[in-house]
Amino acid sequence: MAGARLAAVGGLVRELLREEAPSRIAALTEELFQAAGSICEEDGSAAEVEPRPAGPVPPSSPPEESGVQAAALAQVEEGAISLWNWAVTKHMGSVVNDEQRAKLRFVACRLVCLCEGSDPPEGTIRRQILMSMKTGKGWIDIGKADLADGFLEIAMNSIEKLYAKLLKGSNGEADIHVHKADVEKNLFKVLSYQAESAVAQGDFQKAVMSVQRCKDMLIKLPKETCYLSILCYNFGVETYEWKRYEQSSFWLSQSYDIGKMDMKYSIGKEMQAKVLRLLATAYFEWDCNLYLDKALKAINLANQENLHPAGFYLKIKILLKSGASDEDISSALSEFLHHQMSLDFCLNTAKLLLEHGREPVGFDLLKSISERFESSPDRGKITLLHIEFLLQNKRELLAKQKVEEIIIGHYTGKQLLPEALNRLHIILWDRAAKHYEAKSYSEALHWYNYSVSFYTPGQIDQNLAKLQRNMASCYLHLRQVDKAKEAVREAERCDPNSIFTKFSVYKIAVMEKDADKAVEAVIEMGKLAEKPSQHEDKLRVDENTGTNLLSLAAQIALENEQQVVAIKALEYLSEHLQDCQQLFAALKCLVRLTLSKVMAENEEKRDEDINSMLTYLTLAHKRLAESFTEEKFTEDMRILEAHWFRKVAWNLAVQFRGCPKKMRDFFLLSFKLSQFCPSDKAVLLAQKTCLLMAAAVDLEMGRQQETPSEQMELLNQALQHLQACKEIWKVLKLTGDFAKDPTDTLLLLYEFEARSKLNDPTLHNLMESVWEQPHIEVKTLEIIAYLDACVLQEVWDYFEDALSVVSSTDAYPEMEILWLMTRAWNTGIFQYTVGKYKEAEQWCGLGMRFLNHLGSLKKSYEGHMIGLYSEVLDKLDRAKGFLPNEEE
Repeated sequence: MAGARLAAVGGLVRELLREEAPSRIAALTEELFQAAGSICEEDGSAAEVEPRPAGPVPPSSPPEESGVQAAALAQVEEGAISLWNWAVTKHMGSVVNDEQRAKLRFVACRLVCLCEGSDPPEGTIRRQILMSMKTGKGWIDIGKADLADGFLEIAMNSIEKLYAKLLKGSNGEADIHVHKADVEKNLFKVLSYQAESAVAQGDFQKAVMSVQRCKDMLIKLPKETCYLSILCYNFGVETYEWKRYEQSSFWLSQSYDIGKMDMKYSIGKEMQAKVLRLLATAYFEWDCNLYLDKALKAINLANQENLHPAGFYLKIKILLKSGASDEDISSALSEFLHHQMSLDFCLNTAKLLLEHGREPVGFDLLKSISERFESSPDRGKITLLHIEFLLQNKRELLAKQKVEEIIIGHYTGKQLLPEALNRLHIILWDRAAKHYEAKSYSEALHWYNYSVSFYTPGQIDQNLAKLQRNMASCYLHLRQVDKAKEAVREAERCDPNSIFTKFSVYKIAVMEKDADKAVEAVIEMGKLAEKPSQHEDKLRVDENTGTNLLSLAAQIALENEQQVVAIKALEYLSEHLQDCQQLFAALKCLVRLTLSKVMAENEEKRDEDINSMLTYLTLAHKRLAESFTEEKFTEDMRILEAHWFRKVAWNLAVQFRGCPKKMRDFFLLSFKLSQFCPSDKAVLLAQKTCLLMAAAVDLEMGRQQETPSEQMELLNQALQHLQACKEIWKVLKLTGDFAKDPTDTLLLLYEFEARSKLNDPTLHNLMESVWEQPHIEVKTLEIIAYLDACVLQEVWDYFEDALSVVSSTDAYPEMEILWLMTRAWNTGIFQYTVGKYKEAEQWCGLGMRFLNHLGSLKKSYEGHMIGLYSEVLDKLDRAKGFLPNEEE
């Protein structure tokens, strides 16, 4: 079994060595890794020498078989070494990554181990040591330290084998020392790798033991001092990042101590100082109160080893944390002021002092560095920091003096660098904003004016536009409208297409009660909200900005009792709001405002506002339908909103009953909105009534229409409403007793009227169902009869008018004549089937008159119609008694 597995792995190795495609290399690498692991787990003993059991010595294998096995193992070993070298080459060429190289090393190393005999030669052992060490280190480097331990243990065992073999062949004490020195180099490396693995796996004690053994070996291996010191430093960094401060301080102390063991091979003063600074930081963050002395000792040593700004800065931090006096801190500051330090470092130190409330020392330091960097182009940074901390400590008057000094300098050749000037503008605006929030508008203007001082007359800048808009807001609060207008004009000059500028124009218009200008500004805001603009400062005016401003515009209009303006703002707002709750709130407000406006208007002005309310309710229906995809808008919310809007639509339908078309539209909207509500009895009753009313209005409007096409459209609509109403009525009748409800009668009468006027062929079926009803009232039948007569007379008049037109021209379309002829003829045949022979003769005769005006199509219909018309006349004569019945 082991031989077969080894052969399979060998085949994969040979295939990989020939492969060039990266994707296939990756797949084969993974396959090899799994296969090699399987061999190691199940057949690892195949290549090992098992202890011979007691008893007679078994016969040895035949020489031929042993030779074949040896050749096979040699071939596997050769393939493993080729694989190792191939992995090194391909990794250098970036064909395989670190993890793939580690896996290929794993395979090669395992195969070599399997091929190792019971007494390998020295060269084989050395190769095994090298491969095992590198394989273990490879796993550590890719973050899989747990896989490294086995290989490092193999390396350790191989080192022991090598040492034993070397001792066996030595010729005296001198040889032994040489062999021991040779072995110790590899032993040191393996121990250091074991320490790395232990730290990565969180085994502190094992790591300490490994490092201690390495440390003991430095007497014989002094060149490794630098390596071991840096290794301990790295351990200190890792454990510091994991916030294991006790372990970190141990490793950093070890690094420093090892670094001092042999100055010839030391890591150098700069590195030693770096180690000590991190050690001081570890003590500081571990427990500054408990380890204050150790932290100070470490940082003082670091500064003695190598002067570095980070060391001075850390020392000041430790002193501040310890509560040291101003004198002690000043003494520490004097140490580094004698050295060349950068401006940024000095500013950071001053900032640290001021943030910890050490104003006297901090401001003294600012004064010192101001003198030191007097000629620096970055000197403005010093003044800015001074201003910031004066403001933080509520020393605004002194801060103003500093700002005014900068303004004077700006116009006398001492301008700030652009970065510093931008920072100053931010400081000034922040201070102005704080005063604005505190409603100290005059003081806010004072700080905004400082900012304006740095702009040249006529300059076009979007930040200047923002500045002018902010100033305009302050002026409006102070009721200084003229100054506000002037500021807004400046904003328009700098940024005319900004929605914020239009909003400023709007606020002034509202304050002046200029409704037309306010509406115009709202319209402009709405357009800009539809097309978000990309400003030069990369500030994108997104939809939220537009909706927020429109919402605020509506609020301002309402607060100032400007209803028309508020409606316009809310209309644009409802077009852009994405949040359902906000949208429905806006639509409710719109409905209420528009309704109150309608009630105060005369009849002539109402139509536009009624149409607007239809639009609002239609939008409400649309967004309710879309709200199912919005997670935050729950089912209960949807039902609540649907009830509100359906009731409003119902009430509006009733209120505008003098306008049938509007009444119908509101009833239909109420029905549609009610479909988002649970179908309880109350909702079903409302739905039934809405549809009945809509059908009734369509029928009434159909009676008044002059053109047949418009009448047909209304009648078809009525039938659709009636059909929907029937379905609801069926469900509703299951919920209780509706014996006295006239709905059945109304549905019958409305449907009869619509179908009879449409000359619907299914009217006969409708009448059949009427006759089958056991309790139909006589009055209902009388109404049907009356409707039938009225409908026929009304339709007869239309057809006679049409025939008159056809007779007076030769250019009338033949297909329309055919349609009129067919409708008239079918009406006559229907009358014939129900026994109304006189009416049948009239309508069929009308059809024959239309037939005479057909052209090429006349022959197709003439024979059939003449035959049927004779039957109609015969029936009519018999009914009058002119002809005797045939004898049977």
